[in-house]
Amino acid sequence: MINPTKTTATVDTSSSKETSSRFKRRFMVRLVAVFIGGMFLDGYILGIIGPVTGPMRSDLQLDALSLGMIAAGPLAGIFIGSPLAGWATDKFGRKPMFLVDMGLFLVASAAQFFVTSGDGAVIQLALIRFLMGVAIGGEYSIGGPLLSEFSPPKLRGRLLGLTLIAWYVGFMMAFIIGTLLHDAGTPWRLVIGTSTILAFILFIARIGLPESPSWLITKGRREEALAIAHKYVESPQMHNSITEEIDLRMLQEAQAAKGRTKIKNASFGMLFSREHWRTTLFTAGFWFCAVTPYFAIATFADDVLSQFGFGGGWAGGVGLSALAAAGVVTTVLLIDKLGRRILTVPGQWLCAGILLVIGVWADAPAILVLALFLAFSFFNAGYTTLTQVYPAEVFPAPLRGIGMGFAAAFSRIGAALGTFALPWAISNIGLGPSMVVAAVVALLGAILSQWLAPETKGRTLAEISADVSH
Repeated sequence: MINPTKTTATVDTSSSKETSSRFKRRFMVRLVAVFIGGMFLDGYILGIIGPVTGPMRSDLQLDALSLGMIAAGPLAGIFIGSPLAGWATDKFGRKPMFLVDMGLFLVASAAQFFVTSGDGAVIQLALIRFLMGVAIGGEYSIGGPLLSEFSPPKLRGRLLGLTLIAWYVGFMMAFIIGTLLHDAGTPWRLVIGTSTILAFILFIARIGLPESPSWLITKGRREEALAIAHKYVESPQMHNSITEEIDLRMLQEAQAAKGRTKIKNASFGMLFSREHWRTTLFTAGFWFCAVTPYFAIATFADDVLSQFGFGGGWAGGVGLSALAAAGVVTTVLLIDKLGRRILTVPGQWLCAGILLVIGVWADAPAILVLALFLAFSFFNAGYTTLTQVYPAEVFPAPLRGIGMGFAAAFSRIGAALGTFALPWAISNIGLGPSMVVAAVVALLGAILSQWLAPETKGRTLAEISADVSH
């Protein structure tokens, strides 16, 4: 068994400035900022298209199908990019893929300036938006594992949860900036291309970030892992976590050698192995069931609420979005104090009940229906925050990227179903039965989480991996 203390003693500590607490805190702030900036950019890219849909339709002579292709491009890109980037980050490392992903953001964003107005404009813009979706998917499966592997256990949930707040803020800022620029007469290409500025800043800020010690351990590069931990990590808990991961990895290697087998590299098949299928089922299923009802209701908030006597403005999308943002902020503030399960399981049971009441109580007072929808938005967003936390915590280091990528991709199926199926369902089976179907989806998520959701508050990633893999 390797002696972590002895190995650490060989690390060069001649530069006191590069091992000081101030240096380490500045590094952590930088890492959090560049990842949160990436999630802000994700929301911004998806939101900026809305304010310029009119001039785009007029300039490019878009029909409904063409506009749908452009709008659906990022969703398709996320579905492809999340698992692909997850596989790549587990194979090639967090550090290079974190930079490559933002490089793709930068190139695709800048390409929006040069979309022509001819017959090929729709294909150009749809392809560019698809590539941007690939980059968005990469942010989930690269940035999440990297941040979790550097975060102190006592702050890890809060830091990961902040990413969802950044997404909401980015989406809302895109609407505000896009509307202001459009009203000022700015061409639509320049409006959607404003994301290039932030992408360039984040690309520069990511240059020089260190590799994750946890990933280095999975590749047998223990001395490098300990050297990086010594230089960048301030928390004693994190040092303990890294040495625990070394010990755990060495134990796995010893068991493999004894059984004359090799430790396999990350693959999609491993997600469904005897050791990891429960983790995969929980993270993917929980994420799917969390976002499916929300995307359906939030996307068509005005249409849904108008059938209950409300419509437009504050009572519709604005109210639901405001309560959703409040739900995320509340969860972020409480997650490292109360724990994961109490913020995950009860909210899902409650949301399933809320949607069921809306679905079966046809003559409910309109004001009560509005209150129920607002309550759903608050509690649903609260536990949806955990979709950014659990996958980055419960998968072991060799599968952390590919596991989070798979869960994110599977959730996009739910987002697409919720977005595209609700209008059909309302037209063909009615609003009440449609809400009952949404309640069933939320109920399945509640059952799954009640069964499989672990409590990870304050625990090191090595402790969590050792538990969930057995």
